[in-house]
Amino acid sequence: MNGISFELTVGELAARSGVAVSALHFYERQGLISSRRTAGNQRRYRRDMLRRVALIRMAQRVGIPLADIAAVLATFPPDHVPTRADWRRMSEVWRDELDQRIRRLQQIRDDFSDCIGCGCMSLDRCPLINPGDDLGRQGPGPRRLIGD
Repeated sequence: MNGISFELTVGELAARSGVAVSALHFYERQGLISSRRTAGNQRRYRRDMLRRVALIRMAQRVGIPLADIAAVLATFPPDHVPTRADWRRMSEVWRDELDQRIRRLQQIRDDFSDCIGCGCMSLDRCPLINPGDDLGRQGPGPRRLIGD
């Protein structure tokens, strides 16, 4: 044997991926990654889990909810190593959602840019963002931010 292990301990996976051990345990409880247990009940991860963890972190970084990440990862067999084509397909699944989020953020930015210098400092009286207190009639909460 050449001394190369095809499995990683949780500490090795954490060190190589830059993700805390507690986060890896959480990902495993959520079904995002998997491990096998040794006779001593220690976790062992296949090396391809590094790719899954990288994908999870990248998707989280751009704001994709873990439930959406899990749904996409669930379409692959447990022992499947994602290919370039798989990564492309995953990005296409999330592209529309990301584009919508970008448009929403740009609209919020533009709306608040118009408010600079206005001085009203109150959404219930703001003629630009809330003419006639329309938001107040929709109920409590951040209606404008959540798109209701």
